[in-house]
Amino acid sequence: GVQPHLQALLSLYKLFCPELVTITLPGKMKAYFKNSEGPWKAAINAVRQRNQENSPAPQPLFLGTAQPQSRKRKWNSQLIIPASSKTKNNLEEDREKNHVDLYSTNESFPVEQLQTFSQLLQNIHRLEFPSQMGSVLTNPLLLHYMNCVKDESVSLRLYYWMGQTLQEECTWCVADSYQYEEEFKDFLENVYKAECFLQEGFSSCEEFLYKSLPLWDGFCCRSQVLRLVSWIPLSNFSEMKSQLYDPLAQLFFTSSLYFKCSVLESLKELLQNWLNWHVSHLDSESDS
Repeated sequence: GVQPHLQALLSLYKLFCPELVTITLPGKMKAYFKNSEGPWKAAINAVRQRNQENSPAPQPLFLGTAQPQSRKRKWNSQLIIPASSKTKNNLEEDREKNHVDLYSTNESFPVEQLQTFSQLLQNIHRLEFPSQMGSVLTNPLLLHYMNCVKDESVSLRLYYWMGQTLQEECTWCVADSYQYEEEFKDFLENVYKAECFLQEGFSSCEEFLYKSLPLWDGFCCRSQVLRLVSWIPLSNFSEMKSQLYDPLAQLFFTSSLYFKCSVLESLKELLQNWLNWHVSHLDSESDS
């Protein structure tokens, strides 16, 4: 039967291999694995502190193939691309010994080696995406890939990762998270910039807005939230009225003139995005 802890485990699998979990999972469930990285972070911090005490010139400890900048949250704006399948030493050996062969073999191409647009064109059908899907949001080359290649597994992984991150880190839905409001703003900005790049909204972002707008105070992350509203895909009007317009209307009639103008501007951009989508869709149909 349906058991909450098994559903939570399946949702965790769905983040990394969505193609293997074909059943429909509820959108809202208890976050059993929210703090799963806690012991790892504590162990890493302990090793880092011990090394700094014993070494006159300590080197910062880092994971992955590039040295990350300091970050408090897993989705900070300076996301790095971790190694997808090989260790750092193996990658360095590959660069030295098999640099030319990377473009001629049938093996997968790790995205941490992707530096130029020409590399993307030569390896677009054998890219190996990282386990940290958040790095896609801040990487124009990977966004180009998502635009050109409709890879369902990549889209599903990004969908489930983003949906869970938005749900767990929303500063007005989760208790004791207001101290991270600036970093949550940066994350929403990255999501918005990725939507502008792709010229379409993320469905996980749409679901987040529908769930969180009734709880929103109209002040926290105002600019970022209204920008995300402008990329909501066109859907059933009755659904949008109850989940989008009604929560905004309650804030609209009780807020300042500046907020009213901001909401109208966001809805104007939403209409423009819908019209642009219809024009491009009609053009593609006429071409076919």
